[in-house]
Amino acid sequence: MEYGKIPYVEKAVSRIFYGTAMPPFSTEGEGNALLDAIFALGITAFDTARVYGEAEKALGKWMAERGMRERVTILTKCAHPDTDWTKRLSEKEIRADFAVSAENLQTDYIDVYLAHRDDPAVPAGDVVEIFNAMHAEGKIGAFGGSNWTHERIAEANEYAYKHNLIPFSVSSPNFGLAEQIRDMWGGGGLGISGPAQQAARDWYEAEQMPVIAYSSLGRGLFSGRVKSGETEKAAAVMDSFAMKGYADPDNFERLRRCEELARKYDRSVPQIALAWLFGQKLNTFAVIGTGRPERMRENLEALAIRLTEDELLYLDLQGRG
Repeated sequence: MEYGKIPYVEKAVSRIFYGTAMPPFSTEGEGNALLDAIFALGITAFDTARVYGEAEKALGKWMAERGMRERVTILTKCAHPDTDWTKRLSEKEIRADFAVSAENLQTDYIDVYLAHRDDPAVPAGDVVEIFNAMHAEGKIGAFGGSNWTHERIAEANEYAYKHNLIPFSVSSPNFGLAEQIRDMWGGGGLGISGPAQQAARDWYEAEQMPVIAYSSLGRGLFSGRVKSGETEKAAAVMDSFAMKGYADPDNFERLRRCEELARKYDRSVPQIALAWLFGQKLNTFAVIGTGRPERMRENLEALAIRLTEDELLYLDLQGRG
């Protein structure tokens, strides 16, 4: 396992965040044995959110029963819109979400706290002030945005610098080899993959802000179970959200090229896709969820794979290989 540093988080943070937006966690099933196995692999960072069903409760139960709180980094998210996509980015709503998350997670502080969606009608400086107050109270460590544009994050940080405040220090966009061609859920699910998002990636590369990439394997597209030559069967593996976001000829061509390099190096498709992600010049962490520890062990091997610059470009449809 490789570890990185996130500002305002004292612990070293594993480059893989284990994602809990799935059963048994989202349904508050018994997940302790699975979490034990994941932690045993060296994964010390866990991604959850207020809107992931009962996932926070399941994670909190595990931490309490195993005495794990000081050994792990917890990322959760607040301020997700209501079911009708009404925005919820006020101080009242952020603090109310924190209170519920803290109770669910059985903790009085959260290592990484993200606003799950943005509301451009709210001045970015207002959000900076709210998070700084919560940081000063010892409730949160690092803070930032999930699905925020880099322009809004830059606006927030300009305000922070001018007012001698702590800036946003982490971001969690959709990022991976697959380009998100449509917003999967509505409400501004933001991706930074693909040609149209080059400016965003350039900004993250220059800033070296930690990018905690969700859907890093294309929500199943690069799981190894989808075959580029059998695109008509993709819906049997990928859910409706994944099909909406990723079922596109360019993404299936990216998959084909992953398969090609996987054969060349005797690796798996997910290993090649993750090697592409970690081969980028951004300061990247990846959110990965799986119910099979052996699959996660295989994914971890991607951290040691070094693709050439030509191969990285080829996988993203920018070269001949």
